[in-house]
Amino acid sequence: MNEKLERSHRIEILLGLLGTALIVFALWLYIISEPTRIVESQREILHVQLNDAMNLYAENCAVCHGLNGEGIGATPPLNAPGLQSMPYDELYKTIARGRFETAMPAWSKEDGGPLSDYQIGELVALIESGDWNETGDRVVNLGLAPLIPFATDPDPALLEAVGSLADGTTLQTAITIFASQCVACHGADGLGTGIAPALNDPEVRLKTVDEIERTITFGNAGTLMAGWNNVLTPEEISAMLTLIQRWEEVPSGAIPAPDVPIPTTEESIALGSQLYSANCSRCHAPNGQGTPRAPALNVKSFLEETTDQAIQQIVTLGVPGTAMPAWGDRMTDAQIQAIVGFLRQWEATAPEVAQPMGPPAGIGGPPWLRNNAQPTAIPDIQPVVPNDLVEPKPLSGNRSVQQADIQPTPTAITSAQHQPGANAGQSGQGGGPAWAQELAQASAADALDWRVLALIAGGLSVAFTLIAMGFSSLKRTRQSPPST
Repeated sequence: MNEKLERSHRIEILLGLLGTALIVFALWLYIISEPTRIVESQREILHVQLNDAMNLYAENCAVCHGLNGEGIGATPPLNAPGLQSMPYDELYKTIARGRFETAMPAWSKEDGGPLSDYQIGELVALIESGDWNETGDRVVNLGLAPLIPFATDPDPALLEAVGSLADGTTLQTAITIFASQCVACHGADGLGTGIAPALNDPEVRLKTVDEIERTITFGNAGTLMAGWNNVLTPEEISAMLTLIQRWEEVPSGAIPAPDVPIPTTEESIALGSQLYSANCSRCHAPNGQGTPRAPALNVKSFLEETTDQAIQQIVTLGVPGTAMPAWGDRMTDAQIQAIVGFLRQWEATAPEVAQPMGPPAGIGGPPWLRNNAQPTAIPDIQPVVPNDLVEPKPLSGNRSVQQADIQPTPTAITSAQHQPGANAGQSGQGGGPAWAQELAQASAADALDWRVLALIAGGLSVAFTLIAMGFSSLKRTRQSPPST
């Protein structure tokens, strides 16, 4: 009996040593692989931060800094290599508190802005490590591309005519500068846009020279007007003063609005294709060749003569007196832009003549707007949005534009449900978009790798060994003869 108990005791000791060895081995492997695990975790965290940051950039920054961070006018670019090497604290402070006497406002909630400290940190990560091409695609997919003209060329004939005016050379210089630097915000012929006032205005001409010069040189605090003293020379600023004071002498159309194509991505074109098939193909035919009810769209005369902005206006406002309804109150701007981008893809292969086509009696206008059928009213048409598209939600940033109905994909996650100050603000506290939570859950599941299993196996071995040794000791105590 004693030999049997001794053999059992040795087996228990061997199992205990084996379990301890497994624990030590697993701990050793865990320690040597910990640096790699930390790097992988940091990469995953950076991926989440950059994804949120691209949404924040699209919603709050693209209107001034451009589609791909290239800058607009005097607003500096963010995709500059020098910013990537700038200290983190300096970038953070600039975003959080803004820059005095510039158009850069404070974005921190502590300074009256809409962004949390965590969101500002995400934007810093975008500047330091982001992919600006991917960021530009995200801006387009969310329907927040700054669709404003960036530059244009003055009309050559009118520019030559300006040269015959008194001090015409100075006016020509100013018109050229305005066409390349200022038309983005102040519009064609200086008549203003939705983001900047008109400069070709009698009220502006009533201001003093010093006041206008100070605004051009140092900007206007609290507005998008940045200071141009680092971009324009004193002579060029003086020329701009001359243009503003004498604008009534400049022929109309000297600074035309350029034809700026609507930016597209694979996702936006796919969305436009789905929306066209669901809402437009019934009248314009699936291939855009037109029907007796509506004219052809897939024809060179239409696509070559009509700019993207004109097509967007037609879809948004409709065509009075025809069967074309207004879709502006039924679709978001992003959806309409997606349709325009899809139609533009036809231009390269569009036929010269489309069938059926023909001018109806009493209907004028360009050939592409004519049709054999008389116009009929469409009393109530609601847009059909594919079920697999994310429902648009209003943004809570500085812009009131709605997000595009783009479904997130593994290659281009748009996170259309993200809103600044809401989900994104919670992302540092375990919230954020659903895909981010799924990523965190997947990462937690992957954490149970073989190292953890080895630790568990070793711990169970030691536990079972201790239990077995306890039962064995109790058994020996019961079998030992009582002491006398």
